[in-house]
Amino acid sequence: MSKIDDILSRYREGSHENLIPILQDVQEAEGYLSESAIISIGSFLRMSTTKIYGLATFYDRFRFIPSGKVHLRICNGTTCFINGSAAVVTAIRETLGIEPGQTTRDGRFSYELTACQGGCNEGPVVWAGEKYHTHLHPDDIPEMISKLKALADLK
Repeated sequence: MSKIDDILSRYREGSHENLIPILQDVQEAEGYLSESAIISIGSFLRMSTTKIYGLATFYDRFRFIPSGKVHLRICNGTTCFINGSAAVVTAIRETLGIEPGQTTRDGRFSYELTACQGGCNEGPVVWAGEKYHTHLHPDDIPEMISKLKALADLK
């Protein structure tokens, strides 16, 4: 039984109200929503894959490409932005050589911009490797990425 089949077995077939929980469970298990997962979900729920994809793209928490072993979430909320998150994002972009939503060729890193992460007095804030990195400055990024590379290599 595949991971997707296992997840779907926990829900009632054809029950549209379970779409978002199913999408969340699949993304948690697989790391993203693949085309084949969306097709399986559509078949199980008897829903158009176009409707499923349309709903999933409405929410910024769903991903459609695999994330890196280390996925960074950079707060771009108002307070973090005022405290310099744009410069932190630029430093991450330059260090990793990718844009938000992309994954490095080696599969180690991906990153996204998020709304407030609740650390307004600590900003700019980056969630990475199951830890908040606070009060970041662009000059901190190369060292942070270097340390996170070691974490990615352990996964």
